[in-house]
Amino acid sequence: MPRSNARRALVVRGLLALGVLVASTFTLLTVQPRLGLDLRGGTRIVLETPSEATSDATDRAMEVLRRRVDELGVAEPVLARSGDHRIVVELPGVQDPTEAIEVLGRTAQLRVQPVTGLGDVPTPTGDAVALGEVVMTGEGIEDARATPNSQGVGYLVGVDFQGDAPRAWQRVTAEAACSPPGDPKRRVAFVLDGQVVSAPQVDPSVVCGTGMIGGSTSITGQFSQAEAEELALVIRSGALPVPVEVVEQRTVGPTLGAEAIEASARAAIIGVALTGLFLVFAYRLAGLVAVLALAGYAALAYAAMLAIGATFTLPGLAGFVLAIGMAVDANVLVFERSREEYARRKRLPRSVDQGFRGALSAVADSNVTTLLAAGLLFWLATGPVKGFGVTLSIGVLASLFSALVLSRVLLRLVMPLLERRPTWSGLHSLGRVRTWLTTRGIALYRRPRRWLLAAGLVLLAAVGGLVVRGLELGVEFTGGRMLEFTASSVDTSRVRAELASAGFGDAVVATSGSDGISVRTGPIDSAAAVRLGEAVDRATGGAEQVSNELIGPSLGSELRRNALIALAIAVAAQLVYLAVRFDWRLGVATVVALVTDVVVLVGAFAWLGKTADAVFLAALLTVIGYSVNDSVVVFDRVRELKRTKAPFPDVMSSAVLQTLPRTVNTGIGVLFVLAALLVLGDGSLADFSTALLVGLVAGTASTVVTAAPAAIVLERR
Repeated sequence: MPRSNARRALVVRGLLALGVLVASTFTLLTVQPRLGLDLRGGTRIVLETPSEATSDATDRAMEVLRRRVDELGVAEPVLARSGDHRIVVELPGVQDPTEAIEVLGRTAQLRVQPVTGLGDVPTPTGDAVALGEVVMTGEGIEDARATPNSQGVGYLVGVDFQGDAPRAWQRVTAEAACSPPGDPKRRVAFVLDGQVVSAPQVDPSVVCGTGMIGGSTSITGQFSQAEAEELALVIRSGALPVPVEVVEQRTVGPTLGAEAIEASARAAIIGVALTGLFLVFAYRLAGLVAVLALAGYAALAYAAMLAIGATFTLPGLAGFVLAIGMAVDANVLVFERSREEYARRKRLPRSVDQGFRGALSAVADSNVTTLLAAGLLFWLATGPVKGFGVTLSIGVLASLFSALVLSRVLLRLVMPLLERRPTWSGLHSLGRVRTWLTTRGIALYRRPRRWLLAAGLVLLAAVGGLVVRGLELGVEFTGGRMLEFTASSVDTSRVRAELASAGFGDAVVATSGSDGISVRTGPIDSAAAVRLGEAVDRATGGAEQVSNELIGPSLGSELRRNALIALAIAVAAQLVYLAVRFDWRLGVATVVALVTDVVVLVGAFAWLGKTADAVFLAALLTVIGYSVNDSVVVFDRVRELKRTKAPFPDVMSSAVLQTLPRTVNTGIGVLFVLAALLVLGDGSLADFSTALLVGLVAGTASTVVTAAPAAIVLERR
């Protein structure tokens, strides 16, 4: 590239980086984070269905309520059945509980009915009409949204139909159009929860017997913006199958104590600091540049989550810290390619430019597959899995900016110094280990079936854990008990410590109101409930139990089904992308390795007796992303080396060995963060860190032991 063009490109990247960092800094200084139930607490609302309502109807009502909570913009809520007819809704950081209660309690039974004349049903315009038979219900509504009324004042609600609803709408408007303008019979009423919210007249341009053709219409009524948005929300989220009544509302405190939060914060800082020191040790001044770029990544990603109103929980923040460690990967890929280029041409500026170009395909492919999965999880899943898709997407985009823009600008700025003293860069040598590996002529895959046999034995051991020990599911999946106590002295830290010593280490403790304590635990019998109550009594110096109710799983069957469907579609989409970008055999080999990692992680948790809860689900999704990234980096090198026309097993062996430094250095960066969270963090993060440590080892090994030999076997066939 001519020098003037290179200088112009540097200026453009520099201005882009500066603008993004300034915007991120402004957001960090002006927007307050929304903290989750575990860090800040929130509002607990208890809703009750009628006594004649069936269990299935209550379950379906809970799923509708979950959609409404999501539409309200409340992230990381907790919804669970309590007994046969109660639904507990916990909303972190809700500023206006009254508004939330009003929206949650609306049954939203929408009906479309023709107006047959004047009558006794009042309308928003002040008159009263008589209504005919119902021609359409809320089940025919696909979507609803609030938009300004371009032909009048206020807002209206645009409605999109689905199924047979467009034909029903055409029929009812065709009949109404046969009455003259001004006649009440020319009107069609939209009735919500028994009240007419709008009864517009069919436009005079509509022909009698023809009706309004199309898949959408509008509900008018001179709504304010807030009224229109609320009406659209309850229509869009669906109708409650049964009415619900608010029987209790109270504030709840954080489920984690200040000591736990401080310990986890210290662990995160130490883990990130160790990762930064390792980068400087491995890559010298280039490593320092990567540390500065990662600081920019952290600021950008955190500011983006603040901007979209994400709710931060302790596992979520731990995952954010872990993402900083994983963002090292793109920088390491660039640095290793720069080392290769410098070994050939001994010109550092040119080598760094070629390093960025050479790593671009691997960085792009690995991140596109992750973005593909994240987008599908957001689009198809609900609840915490949907939130994970948002967080993952932000992390990937911020990582790309950090590695490909910010790192490149910073390296260019220090390049005059590095050009005079290349040894300061850390990019002047391939390193002793890599030199030894590439000069020994090691052939890893002369007998690929032996590698697959070893992988099969590990897989068998993991499945054995599921068969012999079984997987212990958390309260989010199984339900359990919620016990409420009142006490004169409420110290949740002492209660947690006392419950842990009594064998209830997984219990979730929070303040409830001004003098109450709420304890949520897994399924326990009456004797265990008595022991739990005694532990609370000892910790508080005297407590009175006021309730002891069974609660259902907060991750209901519909949410779990949607999550599995979304995950399966995401994996299939990744397979298609890899088949197009590489080769269908490499895509299949990647998916085989991914499935192996999932089974190994689940089996390891079964053998260890760990609880698989919502935090474990987040860790599992992270491991899937890491596994795919590792395989994509190796297969990108395979695509490059296939031009040598060497035998495919030798090509695969060379690709694994040449990318090994990247694999090791990225793994060590992540390992520092996980080890700090596991050893120094709060105990609630122990299972999260353990799952990711197992997944890190499995994801790294599966590329070598499973994906590569599987690709060789498929290539031979």
